[in-house]
Amino acid sequence: MSANVLYDAPGPRARARNRLYGALSTVAILALVAFVIYRLDDTGQFQAGLWDDYEYSDTHQRIVDGLLTTLKTFAIAAVLSLSLGAVLAAARLSDHRPVRWAATVVVELFRSMPLMIMIFLLFAGVFTNDPMWALVIGLTLYNGSVQAEIFRSGINAVPRGQSEAAYALGLRKTQVMSGILIPQGVRTMLPSIISQLVVTLKDTSLGFIILYEELLFVGKAFAEQTKPVNGVYAFIPMVIIFGSIYILLCLALSSVATWVERRTQRSRKGSPPAMSTAGDAVTTGAAGGADGASGAHDSRTG
Repeated sequence: MSANVLYDAPGPRARARNRLYGALSTVAILALVAFVIYRLDDTGQFQAGLWDDYEYSDTHQRIVDGLLTTLKTFAIAAVLSLSLGAVLAAARLSDHRPVRWAATVVVELFRSMPLMIMIFLLFAGVFTNDPMWALVIGLTLYNGSVQAEIFRSGINAVPRGQSEAAYALGLRKTQVMSGILIPQGVRTMLPSIISQLVVTLKDTSLGFIILYEELLFVGKAFAEQTKPVNGVYAFIPMVIIFGSIYILLCLALSSVATWVERRTQRSRKGSPPAMSTAGDAVTTGAAGGADGASGAHDSRTG
């Protein structure tokens, strides 16, 4: 019988066929990559002159300014979305039916609305002179609704017996949530929370549609405003440089998530104290009795 419960182990023909499919897929992917590189080179996208403008200190400063703007927007949106998610999750777990219904409507509405449309509507109708808050509020509403579902799922993942035992001890619901359910649910929620924060960081790039000078807007404007080389604008260098910055930011945030997850799941160092067995107790008692008898004999002798 096969040791794998999902599917039967492949035989010799199946393994050979899988190796053939893998080799063909690798060749096809390499051919596609080579074709893309050839087309970019054929259109002059790899000219050395396209990189010249990135050597100036003014260019470096503009990139740093765009990066700082993106990080500031992300920090504000992350804090607000986590706060909104906690409030909406608490409302969805409420014992009052109208509160649950209202929170459900809010969560489903903002989860279903495309984020780009939400940001544009906020900019055109409310924050016409402040694109940063249009982007921040849009990110908060969308990601806060997603975080609310993450919080609710993490709390519901805690075994029901935990809350039932707490209620049996006379604890109130607030005490049960803050002292029992949330601390245990954090370990379940943490990877999903950090993953959604990575999505929030990437979604800050949507600020370019409302002319907000975040990192992507700076890169796009720089590629369009620089002098073309042989009629070619420096879009490929822009994609390589700014795309690498976004990748590094997301990898850094993911590394933080991995580190925090390991810290929360790490058990105590060392080993627990050894438990005494029945034999040890008998031996200890016998030794104690022998010592007591010896002491009594010594006293009588003295």
